[in-house]
This record gives sequence, structure tokens and C-alpha cells, in this order.
Amino acid sequence: MSETRNAIQDIWGPRTPYHGTWPLREDERVTATPDHWVQSACVLCSNGCGLDIGVKHGRIVGVRGRANDRVNHGRLGPKGLHGWEANHSPDRLTKPLIRRNGQLEEVSWEEAMRLIVERSQELIRQHTASAIGFYTSGQLFIEEYYTLGVLGKAGLGTPHMDGNTRLCTATAGAALKISFGTDGQPGSYNDLNTTEAVLLVGHNMASQQTVLWTRILDRLAGPNPPQLVVIDPRRTYTAEKATLHLAPRAGTNLAVLNGLINLLIEADQIDHEFIKAHTVGFAELRQTVEKWTPERVEHLTGVPADKLLAAARILGTSKTLVSTALQGVYQSMQATAAAVQINNIHLIRGLIGTPGNAILQMNGQPTSQNTRECGADGDLPGFRNWDNPDHMEELARLWNVHPDKIPHWAPPTHAMQIWRYCETGSIKLLWIQATNPAVSMPELARIRRILQQKDLLVVVQDAFLTETAKLADVVLPTAIWGEKTGTFTNTDRTVHISYQAINPPGEARADFDIFLDYARRMDFRDKDGQPLIKWSTPEEAFEAWKACSKGRPCDYSGLSYEKLTGGSGIQWPCNEQHPDGAEHLYTDHQFNTHADYCETYGYDLVTGAEKQPEEYKANDPKGKAIILAADYEPPHEEPDAEYPLWFTTGRVVYHFHTRTKTGRARALQEAAPAGFVQLSAEDAARHGIAEGDLVTVESRRGKVTEPARIGDIEPGLVFMPFHYGYWDHDEHDKRAANELTLTEWDPISKQPHFKYAAVRIRKA
Repeated sequence: MSETRNAIQDIWGPRTPYHGTWPLREDERVTATPDHWVQSACVLCSNGCGLDIGVKHGRIVGVRGRANDRVNHGRLGPKGLHGWEANHSPDRLTKPLIRRNGQLEEVSWEEAMRLIVERSQELIRQHTASAIGFYTSGQLFIEEYYTLGVLGKAGLGTPHMDGNTRLCTATAGAALKISFGTDGQPGSYNDLNTTEAVLLVGHNMASQQTVLWTRILDRLAGPNPPQLVVIDPRRTYTAEKATLHLAPRAGTNLAVLNGLINLLIEADQIDHEFIKAHTVGFAELRQTVEKWTPERVEHLTGVPADKLLAAARILGTSKTLVSTALQGVYQSMQATAAAVQINNIHLIRGLIGTPGNAILQMNGQPTSQNTRECGADGDLPGFRNWDNPDHMEELARLWNVHPDKIPHWAPPTHAMQIWRYCETGSIKLLWIQATNPAVSMPELARIRRILQQKDLLVVVQDAFLTETAKLADVVLPTAIWGEKTGTFTNTDRTVHISYQAINPPGEARADFDIFLDYARRMDFRDKDGQPLIKWSTPEEAFEAWKACSKGRPCDYSGLSYEKLTGGSGIQWPCNEQHPDGAEHLYTDHQFNTHADYCETYGYDLVTGAEKQPEEYKANDPKGKAIILAADYEPPHEEPDAEYPLWFTTGRVVYHFHTRTKTGRARALQEAAPAGFVQLSAEDAARHGIAEGDLVTVESRRGKVTEPARIGDIEPGLVFMPFHYGYWDHDEHDKRAANELTLTEWDPISKQPHFKYAAVRIRKA
């Protein structure tokens, strides 16, 4: 074996200080000398690092970073360097399974697909397609998402299609739509090269996007280092490097952000001309935040007034600013309202659409951007508006179906409601792809009960017998990354191509081929009687997606497999106007808020009530960004005498989601083999708990037991990583953090609240 570094011990690699260009650093790890290399990109976080797959005798033997890629310049993190080992895990699924007499038994593809199709057709006859729901992932490729979106929306006509992206990135999309009219990150990773300040809100970048963090470390090691403001209740790797670390109480992000905005306005560190020419809504923002004095913020959030003032000085005096947000914002109280305030900081300062300025409402998964773009979740393809008849006509023409076939009589069903419909029995077939809700969803005892309901046919499409697959009625074995060809897009809109390097094991099939097979068996037709889905290869599907995206913000029409091959990933929009992609959106400060173009007509940030099209059109922003204010509301569950502590969840650097792949990579699993309960020294002493002691954490919904890890967290807060289920332990071993979490969600993005709950602890 050869490797350029031990990425388990040296997570971010050696420093290569930034002096205007990125020095070459081609990270590599191989277990044998490859016969050849195959172009791809990493799918183990939302950074989207370009890499090559090393192949020898039909097996993956390693990876190396692509030095010419704009995203990572050859750098790879520990998950990227090790995660590929999961492809050759001995417990890969190789044949379809059907549950008989309580046990999953191997069957043929013909038998498995016939069961799914016959059940689908029966449900449509008896109950309409609304009895069928899809719960997908942030792990598939564009070609797969688009195929799924078309067969679900124009083939079946079901409104019940969403993904686990609802758990990780729905708030990012919602906040971008509200402020700028449509989804799409305004800036670029390259803005980190020159920015004077970085604001990280609820985003432990050092652990979650390790290669992106190396950019910041290299900036800090070079001339003109940026100032870092980190808002996080734990002292993470990210917080350790902060110029200022603000540690608010759980559920109080909005109060902190309102306090910062108030200080910027009070100090007159805002761009009056920009606000007047390019925004609407500033007066209401000023009125809303003026009550959030540093003293009031300190009393409510625990953030000292002097620290808030110091943070506001950094944000107010820096000529350029990159702001990022992730699950600490998205999975908490008033998620969308808080994310929108991050946008507002940039809008009132006029720091958008120019080099060094970026808002990165980060994605939690590698291809979740494409779920939103392609219509495989609660969005329409191409960022179209469900309430805009012209947009519906466009889609109907593209797919050659009647507009009424596409469900748009009500907002699409979000994931939390899909699970509720399964619980109440109105959804009778739930098809799950590439995700493990029996570990990742909130209140897991409820999710297990739903999955085991007798009148619900559960189909799971995965590469491993996950906790969810073990409860399924039908299991379809899939190819995974490296075993199929497709494209996907990272957080800063960079599109990569990933070529098939090896064959999948046994009878496993690409998700793309499974969807095509289902569409063919269901005999989906357009209004002329021709097959609805007219493509049979990934490249043909990409060409169809290009036609769907043309003229929309996420315009792929200038891309092709050929153009994506051999060099770097390319950002959208890529079209005649931007043949090489565009680093920034809104460079002319014209936003996508025109009534005939926007993706949403807006929401009330507190109640989540949708604004009516007529109301929006009567006050058409006509290309101005929308500044929307919201006042703070307390979380709906707070500590009390019975459950006196806050509880929050998150990730560790070595694992991704529920460890379906990273837990099967030996070095990653050995580096983080089990979960833990992180406590402050004060709380540990109060309960007689020492480092490593087993601790039982209990909420109103369940309890778990894990060893204690003491320090680097605020008193009164308990943290657990959410990755750990029981697939490598006893199935009755309750150690998943989501045994404890709430079934509650943001009123706009519908993203569940994983970041706060009330718990009690005891030494086990």
C-alpha cells in the first residue's frame, strides 16, 4: 500500500500557504498499483472533490485527487481516501430479496419487479397514484434523479416524492428562494481565496467539509489571513481556529443573528445605495432587530455582549465576506428564518455577486443540489414554480403530457408528511432509495413502527442490508459510486462526471436502470402514446436534463459528457452566455425575483403561511432581492425539572450519515468505532460521571447508552453523533441519537429539528 499521508491522523494534510495560487498537492492512497485510472469525484460530503479511481483486475485499489480540479486542487480528506473500500465489502447485496413468512429470501429480478409493479397497478386502480410514495436520497446522480422525477410526476402523477435531503438541505433551498427568488448559491468556493472574513453559523466545516477547511487553514497560514467568526455551542476543530467563537444556547440562532444585524445598522456599516436600488423590505428588518441589543442577546442566548460587539465589528468592517451555514442552523428552531438573516447580512452590506463575497447555504449531502434541481424532492425540475401556470405548461411540453397529469393542485408532500401518510395508511407503498431512515429520521421508535405496518409495502433500494432494509418487504440490490456513470453537482454549483470504473457485484443494478425498468413495466406513455421516458443511457438522460434546465437559473445547456471529461468540474450556469460556467450569480445585482420567473411567491417566516400569487404579483420585486425579517420564538420543547438538559446531535469527521459506506472502510471505522455522549466538565461532575463511563441519555421519546466524552461543550448541553445505528451490533442495541429527537419541523423548509430536545442523564 502507498499513501501520500495518513489521513486518519493528519486529517487536513500539510499546510500549503496560499499566495495567490494553490500549490500542487495530489493526495493519493492505493493498496496496489492500478492498471488504469478512471475520472470521478468524491461523494462523501457536499464538497465534491475531483478524484480518479485506481483500478486493477476489475477492482478498485485506490484513489488520487485531481490536481486540475477547481474544487480541491488534488486534495482529499479521510473519507475520500478511504471510503471506496465499501465497494468491496463482503456484505454487499447481490440478489433481490422478498419477505416471506417474516424472513427476507433471495429471488430473481423478474419476481421482485413483478411484485412492485403489480402492487403499484393495484393501488392506482383502487386508490389512485396518491397511495404511492417515494423517499429518495442525496446520493444519486442527475440522470437518476431526473428519471425518477419524470416517472413520479408525469408517469404516476403522485405528489408524494421527497428525499432525505429534507433532513439536511431543505432549509438551504428555502432560504435562497425567499431572498433571491430561486435556489442556487450566489458565490463560489474560490471566494475563500481572497475574502477578508468568514462567518460560519452552525457549520463545523473542519469535520464536515475537510478539504474546504484546508483552504481556510492555508489562508490562515499565508499572508492576509481572514478573520473567522464561528457560531456553534461546541468548541469544535472549527471553533478552535476562530478569531471569535460565539456559543449560543440551543434554539437561539435567530436572536444572535438579529443582534448582529442590529449592531451593523446602528454602526451604519451598511450600504444604503445598494439597499435602496436592489432590495425591498429593509424598513421592516430595521424595526424587527432594533430591540435585540447586545444585553438582551446575552440574557437570552448566553453569548456575552462584548463578544457580539466584536463579531459585529468584524462583519461590519470587512470589505469582503463569505458566510456559510449548515445543520446547526437548518435543523434547529426557526431554521429558515435564521438562514434568511445570513442572507440579509450580505444584502444590507451589499456584499454579493462580486469576488471575495459568497453565501454558501451548504448542502449536507454530495448530490442533494441535484435532488432539488431535478424534481426528485419537493421541488419542480429547473427551479420552476408550482403556482405558476406557465411553468407547468413548460414542463408539460417538455414531457409531452397534459399539465393536469403533473400534480400541482397543492404543495408537494414533504418527507415528514410522507411518513405521516404512511402511518395513517393513505400511502400504501413506500419506495426508499439509497438512504437509511431507521437511523437518520427523528423519533426512531415511531419510524420502526411505520416500516413494520402490515398494510404498507416497503421497497428498499440499497447496496447493503441496512437497518431500514432489514425491515423492508422488498430489497433491490444496487450499484454504487464507481460502479455506474453519471453526473452530480456540489454546493458551489460545480458539476462533475463520475465514470463507471468497475462492475457491480452479483446482480446489483444501477438505480438508473431500476427506474427505467419500472417505467417500462408500468408502460408509462406520453399523450401521443410514445414511451414517456425516451432515454436509455445516462448520457441520453443528461441531454434530456439539459433541455429541461435551459433558460432556468440552473442552466446546463452548455455542458456535455465530453466537456466534463478530462479537466475540472464546471459550474452552472453553463450556456452561451457562460460557456465556461459562472463563479458568481447576480453580478449585475438583478435577482431572480420577477413574478414570472421566481421559484416561490414567498412565505411568512414565523407561521410558514404561503403568500398567494396575486399578492406577490401586486408587489412584484422585479429583480430586487427580498429582505425578510423575523422575530425570535423559543423552542417548543425546553429543559424542565424532569428533563433538565438540552440535547443536540451532529457528525464526526470520519463518518458520513449512517455509516453505510464509511463504517465499512476499516480505517474510518477503527478511528470512530462507536458513538459517545459529550458533556461539560460541570455536568459530568454533577452526575458523578468520568471520561469513558457509560451514560444513559433519556428523552420523552426514548433512551440510549454510550460512553462519556468530557469537555469542549457548554454546560447544560449534551451532544451525540447521529451516525450510529445497530447494523454491526445487536438489533435491540439502542444507541442511535435519533431515538431521542423530536418529530417537529420548520414551518417553511419542513426540515426536522434535530438540534434541540430536553433530556436527562445518569451514569449507567
